[in-house]
Amino acid sequence: MSTPKHPISFKTYTGHYRRRYLLPVGFLLVSFLLMILPLDGFVSSVKAVMAYIFIPQVRVAHSAVQYAQGVSQTVQELLQAHQENESLKQEIQNARLSAIQAQEVFAENERLSALLKLQSQQPWKGVWAKVAYREPSQWNSIILDKGASQGIKERSAVIAVQDEQAALAGVVVEVNENTAKVLLVRDEEFSAAVRLEKDKGEGLLVGAGPRAVQVKYLPLLTQIETGERVYTSKSSSVFPAGILVGQVSRVHPSTAFQNSLTVEITPQVRSEAVQEVFVILGK
Repeated sequence: MSTPKHPISFKTYTGHYRRRYLLPVGFLLVSFLLMILPLDGFVSSVKAVMAYIFIPQVRVAHSAVQYAQGVSQTVQELLQAHQENESLKQEIQNARLSAIQAQEVFAENERLSALLKLQSQQPWKGVWAKVAYREPSQWNSIILDKGASQGIKERSAVIAVQDEQAALAGVVVEVNENTAKVLLVRDEEFSAAVRLEKDKGEGLLVGAGPRAVQVKYLPLLTQIETGERVYTSKSSSVFPAGILVGQVSRVHPSTAFQNSLTVEITPQVRSEAVQEVFVILGK
């Protein structure tokens, strides 16, 4: 036999009904009051809180705003990092340029010290000068930053220091008041009377442009070996005797009808590397 169910009383049903509709009615009443009250101070804060709690779109919008603020902050940080990176790159580039300039100044000081040492050791009088520029069409000639006002004359011998060794660089062929043109050893129009070391014989050194520099008219029976040094001869009308020119790099084979020897030499001074020179004033 089943237990009879207790009937729901009218009072209980009425209380449940009231609680069911009381919350929405109360929320509507509060919302209405918030709508009609002034939008300042406490009321504005309460409205914002209520809207955030009960309206999903407000929460989504708030989250979107926070996300956008986070993205904006990240973009700003990336832009700042990019600017700092570019600034560091520029500083590194400036440091590299400063290092290169310091190396060039150090090398120039070494060359000038060698020239001054040369001037003090040799009996020649002269002045040192820098290469002002090179003529593009005449790579085997240079223009110096000194000229007639410093005592330089045409047919003056020019010496340069390379690999800590002073050697013949060329001859002055044109002089202006403050500049002078030098024809370098490799130029096709350059020539000089030279001799082999140990007085093995004299010949005529001639430039050949891009080809090897040669010494012609050496005595036929002269025993010449590669590596022998070549110096200016005392029979030269332009250059003082004893200036190093270069070393023998090749001896041309003799033929039956040949009455002299020809050798190729490697000049001690490389034309493209000349930057400072010592110009001898007079022979």
